[in-house]
Amino acid sequence: MGIDGRAFTSPAAGVRRYVTELGQALLTLPGVEMVALGGSREAVPAGLDHVAEPWHPPTNFGWTIAGLPRAAARAGVDLIHAPAYTAPLWSAVPTVLTIHDVSYDRHPEWYPYRRDPLRRAFYRASARVAAHILTDSEFSRSEIAEAYAIAPGRITVAPPGVSAAFVPGPTPVTLPHGVVAPFLLHVGDLHERRNLTVAITALDTARARLDPLPSLVLAGVDRGTGDALDQQAVAAGVSLTRLGPVDEVSLRSLYRAATALVYPSRYEGFGFPVLEAMASGTPVLASRAASIPEVAGDTGILLDPDQPLAWADAIVRVMTDAAQQARMRAAGMARAAEFTWARTARITLDVYRQVSEHAAGSLPS
Repeated sequence: MGIDGRAFTSPAAGVRRYVTELGQALLTLPGVEMVALGGSREAVPAGLDHVAEPWHPPTNFGWTIAGLPRAAARAGVDLIHAPAYTAPLWSAVPTVLTIHDVSYDRHPEWYPYRRDPLRRAFYRASARVAAHILTDSEFSRSEIAEAYAIAPGRITVAPPGVSAAFVPGPTPVTLPHGVVAPFLLHVGDLHERRNLTVAITALDTARARLDPLPSLVLAGVDRGTGDALDQQAVAAGVSLTRLGPVDEVSLRSLYRAATALVYPSRYEGFGFPVLEAMASGTPVLASRAASIPEVAGDTGILLDPDQPLAWADAIVRVMTDAAQQARMRAAGMARAAEFTWARTARITLDVYRQVSEHAAGSLPS
């Protein structure tokens, strides 16, 4: 089996984590022979073979439609796993495609980029030609089926796991410059769908009941909303710290030191930060929207993303009630323990086998 090696250096942190953790977990299963097709050899996990990229047009599109199938042929694999939305439109071997979410198709107003219609068309074509689709949640499974008119039977849910690095740790921890407790944490790109204006409004509303008022710390790439959030925070008198992307050590420290994760997102295919926070023993305040309830279960406080007063009440509760914090920590850690990469790998391997057997059975005798 060949896996698209470029995904190991994807600009999307969630995709990088998915393909790296899944690749390592697959290598622990008996009978798995896997090679990374293209990408950086240095980024490929130890123990995974690598095939260099053949010539292809020098774009990601050119790689996917021309370079990836040529690399698969060079490696002699019997199946390609494309782990990040796009797949070859033609290949001599079948492709398993992972689609993490279809927010770009369901809500194109969130992606007002010049080439976004082309991207959506390529994603749709990739989904239609793939032999089978993997996704992260039942929510995404239903969204993919509806968006692309694909039979649900062609889509398998393989929930991601949580890295063993995310565990409760001792405090104090070394925090990035400018971060001072108490603070609420948000992890993820700053994007319109993340709905962070609600968190700022909620903190402003909670001001009269909290002393000191916690700051809001944002860890993630700014996708165009950062300046507006700064302006809103200044007008509201809320302390806001934008860190940009952070390294793994800093991320683990932030989770451990935060009073709670705030995650008012309107749309997620899974929501790694919710799972990572729970595994770190951090209480979670999150939207009752999209896939988030599937991840959080009944361990966090789930709220309507359009009700800042409810968010303010929840922030006050988690900031002032030590017993509530302790219950949420214990429940979150127990819930997070159910999400393992070993389970993800087993489900994924079953899909590989089904697709390979079907392809073998369709060959002329």
